[in-house]
Amino acid sequence: MKTLRTVLLLLILVVTISGCASSSPQTPATEGKLRVVTTVSPITNIIQNIGGDHIEVTGIVPEGVNSHTFEPAPSDARLLAQADIIFVNGLFLEEPTIKLAEANKREGVEIVSLGEQTVTPEEYVFDFSFPKEAGNPNPHLWMNPLYAARYAELVAESLAAADPANADDYQANAAAFAARIDVLDKAIAATLNTVPAEKRRLLTYHDSFAYFAPRYGFTVLGAVQPADFSEPSAQEVAQLITQLREEKIPAIFGSEVFSSPILEQIAKESGAVFIDQLRDDDLPGEPGDDNHSYFGLMVEDVRVITEALGGDVGGMDGIETGNLSGGK
Repeated sequence: MKTLRTVLLLLILVVTISGCASSSPQTPATEGKLRVVTTVSPITNIIQNIGGDHIEVTGIVPEGVNSHTFEPAPSDARLLAQADIIFVNGLFLEEPTIKLAEANKREGVEIVSLGEQTVTPEEYVFDFSFPKEAGNPNPHLWMNPLYAARYAELVAESLAAADPANADDYQANAAAFAARIDVLDKAIAATLNTVPAEKRRLLTYHDSFAYFAPRYGFTVLGAVQPADFSEPSAQEVAQLITQLREEKIPAIFGSEVFSSPILEQIAKESGAVFIDQLRDDDLPGEPGDDNHSYFGLMVEDVRVITEALGGDVGGMDGIETGNLSGGK
C-alpha cells in the first residue's frame, strides 16, 4: 500500500510539472523560425519582406487604429515575452508598447528602434502636430521611400545577427527591396512632377508627410489635427479656412484612420475639395491582396495626391505593389 501511494504521488507530481510547463508564456514557434514582434503595419510589412519564410512576424498595432494613442493590451505582453527580436519605429511613436516590451521581454532579446538609426536629431522634423516645444519629432519616416529602404537594411542586419544561418537570404531580400524602392522613388518623382508647381502644397488632417514632401518638391502647409490629437478649436478652424481661401488650395486630405467631420466643414467653407483617402500606417486592401503592402500604400497615396491636385497618375502604372517572394 505504501508503494502504491508513493507511485501515485510521483504521478501527480509529473502531471503538475507538465501542466506548469504547458502554461509557460514561452510557446514554440514554427521550427527554425524567428519570432518577431513589431508595431505599425508598414513596418510589419517591410520586416516580412526581408524575413520572408524564415520568420513569424506579428504587428501589435491593428490596422485602422491611431498608432499615436494606441495602448497595448495585457495579452500583448505574452507576444513580447515570446519574441526573439522586437522592432519599433521609435521617435516616441510607441512609448507604451516599448515600456511593455522592456518589462516582459526575455533577457538578451533586443528592441531595435529604426527611426533613431535612420535620421540624426538635426534631421528631425517638427511641425503643427509635432511641435518642437513638446520634444517629440514627427515619426513618419517610412513615408519617404529612401528611409523605408534604410529600415529594410537595418532589419536585415538585425535578423542576420540573430539568425546567422539565413543571413545571406536577409541581405538578398534587403537588396531586392532597395531595388524596388529605387523604381518606386523615380516613379513617384516623375508622377508628382506633373502636378502644377503652384499646387504642390499639402494640407492634411494629420501631419504624416513631413519627410515625404521635401523629397518630391512639395510644401506641407499644416495639419488640422492639434498636437494633443484632439479636434481643432473654432479659432483654429477659422484660421485654416482663411488660409485655404487666400492660398487657393484646391484640396485638403484626410484619412480613414483620422476621420473628422470638421474636415468636411473646412472644405465646404473654403471651397476646397475634401479627399479622405490618404494613408500612413494603414495598408490598402485586405491581407492577401496584391496591394496590401508598403509599396501599395505609397502607390495609392501618390495616385490620390496627384489626381486631386491636377497631375497625371499614369507614371504609377506598372509599379509592382506585391510583396517580395516569401512576403505575406
